[in-house]
Amino acid sequence: MDALPAELLPHRAAIVREYQYQFGIPAPLPLAAAQMAQESGFNPDAKSRTGARGLLQFMPRTADQVGTDIGWPAEPSNPAWAIRAGAYYLRQLYDQVDYPSDCDKFGAALSAYNGGMGWHNRRRAKAADSMDFWNSVRPINPGITPGNQRENETYPQRIVYTLQARFRQMGGRMVCIE
Repeated sequence: MDALPAELLPHRAAIVREYQYQFGIPAPLPLAAAQMAQESGFNPDAKSRTGARGLLQFMPRTADQVGTDIGWPAEPSNPAWAIRAGAYYLRQLYDQVDYPSDCDKFGAALSAYNGGMGWHNRRRAKAADSMDFWNSVRPINPGITPGNQRENETYPQRIVYTLQARFRQMGGRMVCIE
């Protein structure tokens, strides 16, 4: 089994603490690490061309709102803030989607994290089977550019089915896969 990336190690304890607080034990720790790898490659100083910043690439408005919710002003480039805010925000999105399986709920929450809950809801309203995130909801283009659709469609799939397995050593539970 591959070792965890050196860039992840300084953040491991905070990831465990914050995601266990939000999701209980066993928390989806491999998924959390996979999302962080996707968003920033574990670089707290990462900045996107669209203005997102930090380990979990918060957009300024989202960072401000989540900061208010957690009682800690937005500091996306502060790893402790980003991990706490990321765990909190993913939990909020997870709780907002109503799917029959944990796998579908996490897929939808990741999609909403990447593209916004409004776009997720529009996809779902157009889907042939609104209770099947992976096969029916995810592929729907709700009216965004083809490039944004491609990114949002592949984002949860890449985190769950490609990256997550690389972080099995984080402990916790895997989402959607054994």
